[in-house]
Amino acid sequence: MSKQSNVIAPSILSADFARLGEEVKDVLSAGADWIHFDVMDNHFVPNLTVGPMVCESLRKNDINCPIDVHLMVEPVDDLIKMFADSGATSITFHPEASMDPEKSLELIENLGCKPGLVLNPDISLNVLKPFLKDLYMVLLMSVFPGFGGQKFIPEVIEKIRDLRNLIDESNNIIRLEVDGGVNSDNVSQISLAGADTFVAGSAIFNHKNYSHAVKTLRDNFS
Repeated sequence: MSKQSNVIAPSILSADFARLGEEVKDVLSAGADWIHFDVMDNHFVPNLTVGPMVCESLRKNDINCPIDVHLMVEPVDDLIKMFADSGATSITFHPEASMDPEKSLELIENLGCKPGLVLNPDISLNVLKPFLKDLYMVLLMSVFPGFGGQKFIPEVIEKIRDLRNLIDESNNIIRLEVDGGVNSDNVSQISLAGADTFVAGSAIFNHKNYSHAVKTLRDNFS
């Protein structure tokens, strides 16, 4: 089964929060496809970021693109409800943060959002196997979550290949998203390994010319 169309999802973790609405509109005008939220609770991961009010505020200010929410929180179900109510399009969470991952996935879908699971670099792909039929997306972390600007862990490339094979063999249509240190130097390798959805924070927001940054990533897809 071939990959789906490639998606670039800039992470607002690297944006200028003093002018967030403008930043989001600028990267979308520059050619980005989605906006990615890294939601951290200073409990499941050692940092504190944004909540559902930020998502709601962007929706009220004419941000109509897909909003991809990655929950790094524990427990997850209450925030699933709040982000769904605030306009999230897709919601992913770490299975170890849920009392019942199957019910949490069902909750996301029942609330009208697209469900997914997230695996840290040290979590086995075997965790996914019971849930493949229920997933819109799997997010593979290529860093250990908590902070932006980290370097991509090269060993994750093999895991991307293995996940692509697992998805294809399952005959399910599932997006394969990668987050952590994605940039123009490694995006070709990541794409060639089987990813189709690319979260990029500093690789876009740290550039003065967002259009050039987005185009450079897209030009390097394999």
